[in-house]
Amino acid sequence: MTSAGEPIKVLLADDQALVRSGFKLLLDGESDITVVGEAATGAEAVERARALRPDVVLMDIRMPELDGIKATGEIVRTRGLEQVRVLILTTYDTDAYVFEALQVGASGFLLKDAGPAELLHAIRVIAAGEALLAPRITRRLIAQFTAERTATQIAEDRLAVLTQRERQVLALVGQGLSNDEIGTQLFLSPATARTHVSHAMAKLGARDRAQLVVVAYQTGLVSRGQ
Repeated sequence: MTSAGEPIKVLLADDQALVRSGFKLLLDGESDITVVGEAATGAEAVERARALRPDVVLMDIRMPELDGIKATGEIVRTRGLEQVRVLILTTYDTDAYVFEALQVGASGFLLKDAGPAELLHAIRVIAAGEALLAPRITRRLIAQFTAERTATQIAEDRLAVLTQRERQVLALVGQGLSNDEIGTQLFLSPATARTHVSHAMAKLGARDRAQLVVVAYQTGLVSRGQ
């Protein structure tokens, strides 16, 4: 999360120079966002992230040398980069790699055809420590790649560390609800809902909210069509 009053530092990772230029022009026009570096390959993205310590990395999936998934994994595993958030950019809403990217530690994903306002919102949400999963594809995509769920007993064992309330909160996180919406649904204050989310993340070893969504689907708390 960024410090109050400081601009959000963004690293652009995309193998197309024109795409990076377009993003840079848009982002540098915002008073609360600044582009601190660019990378044309996955390997460069890892190197620049370690050197520049950005708040958010806009990461393309398909890049030379090291793809966006592997680059994301390396970044989130690097000591000292725990606060760096990776926002995956993908061209196709059927991209099978997105789910894998969430598993290795990405904080969310966005389609490349998203409008400027949507991209700016995504960066601010990610920088604030929340997860962002493009609503057009979240549920279908994750359900598709968790069709073969963990066996019932394994799922129960994994969820055993949670209280009943935390299970309820996890299920609602999996459905894409915000803390405010969870609070309304369960008659809790947003702050209490946030506390339950934080406890669930700690108990399940989830890096952020995006990984809670994955767990909710894997364990069957959220099902297709829900």
